Amino acid sequence: MSDGDGQAPQKEPRYWTGAHTTHRLRYHLVFVPKYRRRVLEGPVASRLRELIGQACEVNGWEVRELAVRPDHVHLLAQVQPRYSVPAVAKLLKIKPSRAARAGCCARSSRTWRSSCGGRASGRWGTPNLYFAVSVGTVEGEAVARYIREQRQL
Repeated sequence: MSDGDGQAPQKEPRYWTGAHTTHRLRYHLVFVPKYRRRVLEGPVASRLRELIGQACEVNGWEVRELAVRPDHVHLLAQVQPRYSVPAVAKLLKIKPSRAARAGCCARSSRTWRSSCGGRASGRWGTPNLYFAVSVGTVEGEAVARYIREQRQL
């Protein structure tokens, strides 16, 4: 993953193989906090980047690009075919969000509670609300470049 650390972008991702498959499934996912509030800043953004990277690593997914903006997150990841897009989105939205909130912000903060809809509804609002698109070979580098540019805004 290139995350603004000065490293050159990775080459086109390789094909992965399984017992009976050869595949390269890449998805561009966009997550938005509830009411598109600008709460993904400072230590929350740093922690969220770290947690999304860890979640991908644990599940064997490859993060090609990741950009955390104050009001949304862009992710380009390669995953195995046994994971559905909704399952990937849910794993990357719910658990990292809760951990980032618990580790970085005081639960009693008025801004934080209003941003995540109070204690019950969670940080992102509806867990099934996200944008996803599959990325082919040709547009893969264009999407990666777009996400890198999002980090620089």
